[in-house]
Amino acid sequence: MASGATCPCQAKRAAERKARFDKTRPNSSQRGYGRSWEKARKVFLARPENRFCKWPGCDLGHKGGPALASHVDHIIPHKGDSALRDDPRNWQGLCAHHHNSAKQRLERRNIRKAMP
Repeated sequence: MASGATCPCQAKRAAERKARFDKTRPNSSQRGYGRSWEKARKVFLARPENRFCKWPGCDLGHKGGPALASHVDHIIPHKGDSALRDDPRNWQGLCAHHHNSAKQRLERRNIRKAMP
Protein backbone atom coordinates (compact mmCIF):
# COMPACT_ATOMS: atom_id res chain seq x y z
CA MET A 1 0.00 0.00 0.00
CA ALA A 2 1.29 3.47 -0.86
CA SER A 3 2.61 5.67 1.91
CA GLY A 4 -0.16 7.83 3.36
CA ALA A 5 -2.92 5.74 1.77
CA THR A 6 -5.79 4.40 3.83
CA CYS A 7 -6.58 0.73 3.57
CA PRO A 8 -10.24 -0.21 2.99
CA CYS A 9 -10.66 -1.65 6.50
CA GLN A 10 -9.40 1.60 8.08
CA ALA A 11 -11.70 3.66 5.88
CA LYS A 12 -14.67 1.50 6.85
CA ARG A 13 -13.90 1.80 10.57
CA ALA A 14 -13.52 5.59 10.24
CA ALA A 15 -16.86 5.86 8.42
CA GLU A 16 -18.58 3.77 11.10
CA ARG A 17 -17.04 5.87 13.88
CA LYS A 18 -18.17 9.10 12.20
CA ALA A 19 -21.69 7.72 11.72
CA ARG A 20 -21.91 6.81 15.43
CA PHE A 21 -20.79 10.32 16.37
CA ASP A 22 -23.29 11.97 13.99
CA LYS A 23 -26.18 10.03 15.53
CA THR A 24 -25.49 11.54 18.95
CA ARG A 25 -24.55 15.06 17.80
CA PRO A 26 -27.20 17.78 18.16
CA ASN A 27 -28.28 19.47 14.93
CA SER A 28 -26.95 22.92 14.01
CA SER A 29 -29.94 24.79 15.46
CA GLN A 30 -29.60 22.94 18.75
CA ARG A 31 -25.91 23.93 18.82
CA GLY A 32 -26.79 27.63 18.46
CA TYR A 33 -26.48 28.04 14.70
CA GLY A 34 -30.01 29.14 13.84
CA ARG A 35 -31.36 32.05 11.79
CA SER A 36 -29.64 34.74 13.83
CA TRP A 37 -26.27 33.01 13.35
CA GLU A 38 -26.82 32.69 9.61
CA LYS A 39 -27.66 36.39 9.39
CA ALA A 40 -24.59 37.42 11.44
CA ARG A 41 -22.38 35.06 9.41
CA LYS A 42 -23.59 36.54 6.14
CA VAL A 43 -22.96 40.11 7.32
CA PHE A 44 -19.50 39.17 8.64
CA LEU A 45 -18.37 37.51 5.39
CA ALA A 46 -19.72 40.41 3.30
CA ARG A 47 -17.37 42.91 4.94
CA PRO A 48 -14.34 43.65 2.71
CA GLU A 49 -11.83 42.79 5.45
CA ASN A 50 -13.40 39.32 5.91
CA ARG A 51 -13.85 38.28 2.28
CA PHE A 52 -10.66 36.22 2.02
CA CYS A 53 -9.33 33.22 3.94
CA LYS A 54 -7.25 34.26 6.95
CA TRP A 55 -5.30 31.00 7.13
CA PRO A 56 -1.60 31.92 6.93
CA GLY A 57 -0.28 31.20 3.46
CA CYS A 58 -3.64 30.32 1.90
CA ASP A 59 -3.00 30.21 -1.83
CA LEU A 60 -6.06 28.29 -2.99
CA GLY A 61 -7.74 31.26 -4.64
CA HIS A 62 -7.59 32.66 -8.15
CA LYS A 63 -4.02 32.94 -9.48
CA GLY A 64 -2.52 31.58 -6.27
CA GLY A 65 -3.94 34.26 -3.97
CA PRO A 66 -6.06 33.64 -0.89
CA ALA A 67 -9.36 31.88 -1.44
CA LEU A 68 -12.69 33.54 -0.72
CA ALA A 69 -13.83 32.90 2.83
CA SER A 70 -16.92 30.71 2.94
CA HIS A 71 -16.91 29.74 6.62
CA VAL A 72 -16.85 31.76 9.83
CA ASP A 73 -14.38 30.09 12.15
CA HIS A 74 -14.06 30.60 15.89
CA ILE A 75 -10.45 31.50 16.65
CA ILE A 76 -10.84 30.15 20.18
CA PRO A 77 -13.14 27.10 20.10
CA HIS A 78 -16.31 28.04 22.01
CA LYS A 79 -17.19 24.51 23.19
CA GLY A 80 -20.80 25.53 23.80
CA ASP A 81 -20.08 28.92 25.41
CA SER A 82 -22.66 31.14 23.68
CA ALA A 83 -20.87 34.40 24.62
CA LEU A 84 -17.66 33.18 22.96
CA ARG A 85 -19.57 31.69 20.02
CA ASP A 86 -21.43 34.94 19.30
CA ASP A 87 -18.48 37.33 19.78
CA PRO A 88 -17.38 38.66 16.35
CA ARG A 89 -13.92 39.41 17.79
CA ASN A 90 -13.51 35.63 18.01
CA TRP A 91 -14.42 35.08 14.35
CA GLN A 92 -12.32 34.83 11.24
CA GLY A 93 -13.19 33.97 7.67
CA LEU A 94 -11.71 30.75 6.31
CA CYS A 95 -12.06 28.95 3.00
CA ALA A 96 -13.79 25.56 3.14
CA HIS A 97 -10.51 23.67 2.76
CA HIS A 98 -8.82 25.28 5.74
CA HIS A 99 -11.94 25.28 7.94
CA ASN A 100 -12.83 21.66 7.26
CA SER A 101 -9.36 20.13 7.30
CA ALA A 102 -6.45 22.08 8.73
CA LYS A 103 -8.34 23.90 11.53
CA GLN A 104 -10.31 20.81 12.53
CA ARG A 105 -7.09 18.79 12.69
CA LEU A 106 -5.56 21.40 15.01
CA GLU A 107 -8.62 21.39 17.26
CA ARG A 108 -8.66 17.60 17.47
CA ARG A 109 -5.07 17.77 18.69
CA ASN A 110 -5.97 20.53 21.19
CA ILE A 111 -3.42 22.85 19.64
CA ARG A 112 -4.36 26.50 19.83
CA LYS A 113 -2.57 28.28 17.05
CA ALA A 114 -2.57 32.05 17.04
CA MET A 115 -4.28 33.28 13.92
CA PRO A 116 -3.89 36.75 12.44
